[in-house]
Amino acid sequence: MIRVKAPGLFTTLQDLGRYGAQEQGMPVAGAMDTLGLRIANALCGNAQNLAALELSYMGPTLLVEAEAVQFGLAGNMAVEVLPPDGGSPKKLTSWRSITLKRGEALRIGVLGEAYTYVAVAGGFDLPPLLGSLSTYTRAGLGGFEGRQLRENDLLPLKAVALGSDQELASEAAPLYGEGPVRVTLGPQAYRFTEAGIAAFLAGEYTVSKEADRMGLRLEGPLIEHVSGADIASEGIITGAIQVPGNGQPIMLLADHQTTGGYTKIATIISADLPHVGRLKPGAKLRFQAVEVAEAEALRRGQETALKALLGNMRPARPDGGLDLDALYTANLISGMVDARNGEIR
Repeated sequence: MIRVKAPGLFTTLQDLGRYGAQEQGMPVAGAMDTLGLRIANALCGNAQNLAALELSYMGPTLLVEAEAVQFGLAGNMAVEVLPPDGGSPKKLTSWRSITLKRGEALRIGVLGEAYTYVAVAGGFDLPPLLGSLSTYTRAGLGGFEGRQLRENDLLPLKAVALGSDQELASEAAPLYGEGPVRVTLGPQAYRFTEAGIAAFLAGEYTVSKEADRMGLRLEGPLIEHVSGADIASEGIITGAIQVPGNGQPIMLLADHQTTGGYTKIATIISADLPHVGRLKPGAKLRFQAVEVAEAEALRRGQETALKALLGNMRPARPDGGLDLDALYTANLISGMVDARNGEIR
């Protein structure tokens, strides 16, 4: 088991999502940052779609009640290991795996992004719902009792095993990109004036305080409709950008509703969804329109980069000290020159 000593602000179990049930009104849910989830799993030897803990803004404290557990930490976050004897905590970097023994605890503080991920080697021994362990808290379904974690929850482990022979480290995920959020226009771009579309693509928007797993409301230039914001309700996909009657866009994300009746000016390309999922309230962003063919090429490029990153993970260096094994085995001196005669030895 892993015991939740402190739950964090909003910690849930998420995998890559629950597909195939939207026609029954079931949202896909899943990780807000799919890249982070996949990297966390890879760090501890798991399949990339295994369910992990998704942390929001402030992380939990997790006590190991097993012989050993290997964790994979993906995202920028304050991490400490608490010893069982109540001694001084040991600070860790993130983007790595770490093995803890019985009685040790993993304490995670403030997060650098809105969402980060903690995987455990072997995963959690919990029953899937419609093929997924993703938590949809609005309906109390999936994950751990359909809810966010609470103090003293006991999370059963599927296997008490180390996912890798050694602790690994990854680069700090250079996969998210920078610059504007790229979108394809539509499906109702024709319901907006030319000035409205121009304002959408030229303006700077701010993520408002109304931001959660369902979506992010933005504040910025008003987007003008041709003849109102309402349409016949239709299916919605992750990344759709609705514009209600107030002219302010809403980016719909992991827990979005399955249908909706507001006009959608654009759709975020899949390669940029992990970046958008990490945004906190107050973040600034702009939009850039691309064609579908370019969006597909960008996604393929991202997958190629992720495969290279996962294939180049390196042994993690000990935090807070020298890596003595590396020091003792490295060839630190390639040769010497005799000052008396210039002979190389």
